[in-house]
Amino acid sequence: MNKHLIFSLLSFFAFSLHTHAADISGTWKTIDDKTGYARAEVKISKLKDGSYAGKIIKIHAIPNRPAISHCEKCEGKLKNAPLLGLSILSGFQRSDEKSNEYIHGKIIDPLSGNTYQSKGQLNARGNVLTLRGYVGTPLLGRTVSWIRVE
Repeated sequence: MNKHLIFSLLSFFAFSLHTHAADISGTWKTIDDKTGYARAEVKISKLKDGSYAGKIIKIHAIPNRPAISHCEKCEGKLKNAPLLGLSILSGFQRSDEKSNEYIHGKIIDPLSGNTYQSKGQLNARGNVLTLRGYVGTPLLGRTVSWIRVE
């Protein structure tokens, strides 16, 4: 009888650990998909409504290139806004179907000034966030990977 109780408890905890995936809250190092260098660090927070938003908290200069400190190509109220503190990620929600997928997001590329629809996927270890920014359909877009900062 004790074996059944122990087995039941172990099964419960194993199932609980398996179904509770890490979320995207935390600090992420953005990697430039063209150069492979880190561009910035973004802090992603879970909001009261359950969605996720992220802002730039640190900027990294690419070697032999001038550092970019303002969103020169952004439009409207973001025109020439400082990159530090700039909210570049918003509206992401965890998918009901897959706990490691995040959907319905928007992301701003501060280098181009463009805003894209976006979705993301967290790897099994919870340390790489793969984001896909697109216009209209995910087939027409660009994919970048961000690395969690410990």
